[in-house]
Amino acid sequence: MSAQRPLGVTDTGTIGLTSDALRVRTRDEVRSGRVGLLALSGITLTTLLVTVAAAGTDRLLPETIQPPPASLAGPFGGASFNIRSGGLIAAMVLMFACYVIAVRTAERVSARAMLLCIGAINVLVLLAPPLLSTDIFSYQMYGHMGALYGFNPYLAGPHALQLDPLSQYVGAKWAYTPSVYGPVFTILSYILAPLSIAASALAYKSIAAISSLGTVALVWNAARLRQVNPVKAVALVGLNPLTVIYGVGGGHNDLLMLVALMAGVYLLMLNRERSSGAMMVVAAAVKVSAILPMLFAVISGHGQRQERVRRGVIIGGAAATAAVAVLTFAVFGTGSLHLPATLVQVQGEGDWHSVPGLLSALGFPTASTVFSVLLAVAFVVIVLWLARRVWLGQLDWLRATGWTTATVLVTTSSLLPWYVAWLMPFAALVKDRRLWRFALVFTGFILTLQLGGYIPAFKEWLNV
Repeated sequence: MSAQRPLGVTDTGTIGLTSDALRVRTRDEVRSGRVGLLALSGITLTTLLVTVAAAGTDRLLPETIQPPPASLAGPFGGASFNIRSGGLIAAMVLMFACYVIAVRTAERVSARAMLLCIGAINVLVLLAPPLLSTDIFSYQMYGHMGALYGFNPYLAGPHALQLDPLSQYVGAKWAYTPSVYGPVFTILSYILAPLSIAASALAYKSIAAISSLGTVALVWNAARLRQVNPVKAVALVGLNPLTVIYGVGGGHNDLLMLVALMAGVYLLMLNRERSSGAMMVVAAAVKVSAILPMLFAVISGHGQRQERVRRGVIIGGAAATAAVAVLTFAVFGTGSLHLPATLVQVQGEGDWHSVPGLLSALGFPTASTVFSVLLAVAFVVIVLWLARRVWLGQLDWLRATGWTTATVLVTTSSLLPWYVAWLMPFAALVKDRRLWRFALVFTGFILTLQLGGYIPAFKEWLNV
């Protein structure tokens, strides 16, 4: 498989250079390394600012905990430090600028400095209250519904339990929406249901932080196998402000899905095909968006060896699918069969943060509808074209997965900022500069829309 073939070590290009040229190059490398360290310091300091200010800054908090109760405020809850919209925008813009610089200079920064920074910002965000999304309370509520009250979360929304103290924290958009999450994650929410609201929020955030760091570790090892600079690869993945502030800060299950998916990718690189297929199915049973990488892995190339790989992935995936199906029907019965319809409904509602939704918000609803259809057609065409190239052995399946994920993010009608995390590991593991640039630019685009929502004039212009 191409993921395991050496991609070649580039020539250093130093043969024939004079000693003066070498000294200039060394000076540039040192300067670049210092800039990279400054960028890492900037990311750490802005993350610290967001963490300390979170409990006192409404813009950083889910709408249902403004202000947060003491149990959810975190260790910095007594700081009463409000950076307001202007300070938050400045902090996030600086964080993103430092992120771009850190990725560009990562090859000149030590692995220890990079990994320490990634670990530090994850720990800092873990100390903050839940950030920017009410999803963490929806997770808890679905767990309460099934484990404590006997309701099927795939058949009813949280409104069915309005007397539960947790119901006041669930976002209005999700009050009448059944669970949109996979059965493995919903069962996990059942296990965590007996915890208090605060302890449960910390548990989900801890799972997200551990998953984020686990993904970084897997990307590091996978990058070494693919002869990609591992420091640069983990910089793209682990320093992304949307992943850290929105993903870990909000305790989102996308990161749990992602670590299971990347475990499957890494196992495939280690020739453990059946385990790989099983882990990818587990990832999809956390969140169904993980299914595409497995499809590309299965159709990748021809030849005797690839047939063995394909067979192993299918066998492992089929066994895991059977196990998940038995567990799902044992716990949820046929209620879980309503999940696809619920997902279609939620996607159909859309939001203004997506590309089609942005057009509609700008006052072009007809254009938005037409554009949405065009994007859907484009998605099908692009995915089929990529799949054909993978099948013919003309394109690495990880690279195809990266571009397919990018296409999903551009064409979806419901786009949330932490979804960007889906793309980062696949962009990090390929030597495709266009995909790397897209990952950075798209992160900036989504962050711009999010921060624009804090400016009343911007929201009024968009009519949202």
